[in-house]
Amino acid sequence: MAPIPMPTISPPPSPESLLKLENQLCFPLYAVSRLVTKAYQPLLQALDLTYPQYLVLLLLWEHGQLTVKELGEKLLLDSGTLTPLLKRLEQRQWLSRRRAPHDERSVVIALLPAGRALEAQARAIPEAMLAKLHMSPAEVAALRIHLTHMLTQLA
Repeated sequence: MAPIPMPTISPPPSPESLLKLENQLCFPLYAVSRLVTKAYQPLLQALDLTYPQYLVLLLLWEHGQLTVKELGEKLLLDSGTLTPLLKRLEQRQWLSRRRAPHDERSVVIALLPAGRALEAQARAIPEAMLAKLHMSPAEVAALRIHLTHMLTQLA
């Protein structure tokens, strides 16, 4: 697959063309998000994971344990979304959920050995995704910087 050429910078759209789909930032972001998530699906199916579960495990592989609040802040998800997801991972014995001893309102999520073992199986996923994207590591890094900036501005 040939790389998609980068668009040239054009003058701002005229007021009458502001509502054309081609002039919207939201559509390519939406479409890319859906397609990237879809590209992850076969890689994650091999591990019996959904994309949101994978994101939680990425954070736990990095940090070992986090509170539900910390997971929610890092993933921009509320506890109502996280709780059922975490319960499913706990049922598989990939993580544990326990009340924090210093604050009964806080729930600490920690990896269990089976969850830690998945990390080795998941190591090939980032490289496989890089190949699917047909982008160099430098291009991915530059894109990540721009997207992170957008997240910071909007969150």
